[in-house]
Amino acid sequence: MTSPESQSPAPQPPEPESKDRVYRSVPAIAGGVLLLAIAGWLGIDAIVSGEGRTPWMALAVLILIVPLVAAFTLRPAVYAGDDRLRIRNPFRVVVVPWGQVASLKSAYSNEVLTESGAKYQLWAVPVSLRARKKAARREMRATAQARREMGRDEGRGSALGMRAGLGSGLGQGLGGGPVTDGPARAETDRIMDELRGLHEARHQAATAQGEVTVRWAYEVMGPAVAGAVLVLILLVVG
Repeated sequence: MTSPESQSPAPQPPEPESKDRVYRSVPAIAGGVLLLAIAGWLGIDAIVSGEGRTPWMALAVLILIVPLVAAFTLRPAVYAGDDRLRIRNPFRVVVVPWGQVASLKSAYSNEVLTESGAKYQLWAVPVSLRARKKAARREMRATAQARREMGRDEGRGSALGMRAGLGSGLGQGLGGGPVTDGPARAETDRIMDELRGLHEARHQAATAQGEVTVRWAYEVMGPAVAGAVLVLILLVVG
């Protein structure tokens, strides 16, 4: 019979790993699916019912455009984890530890700047100037409504005399609060705010250090180059 001291401790279950936040452009995915459906319909029809060089040309064009359409619409994504930011762009995958991120810039495009001065665009988080203008108009309407509510509450409070303080308090709590839960922001701007908050929280962590790695997407570039070569050969042969 073994003593309690000689028994090995029970193994501790591993801590669950935190899942990455995934950001993708829904309009780009929808547009990509539509373009691929149209290309497939026209291409397969040309292959089946075409004559002469038409089926071969249709096949070569499909080999060329399908990888490119998928690369620019379906492929882009941004994965934000506790330790690094993984950017999957059309032709490469960039992994940037949070310790190497200098800033996240948002102007006419959303970009991440590294400590070494490199700049990488976030294809999956495109900037929409129309959405920004729409959010600005919504914020202006919310601000005007909050001011009107506060003005009515202040006027009611001054008329009631002793209830002025209570009326003003209710005006700030009920008039301005529920209108918005903060400044109105476009969807991609809110995503950039989340990434900046994650960067600020994790850029000093020991596990968020390391080197930036870049891997080219040869699985996309290879078929596209092969399709382009086939198209050129068919055009030259005539």
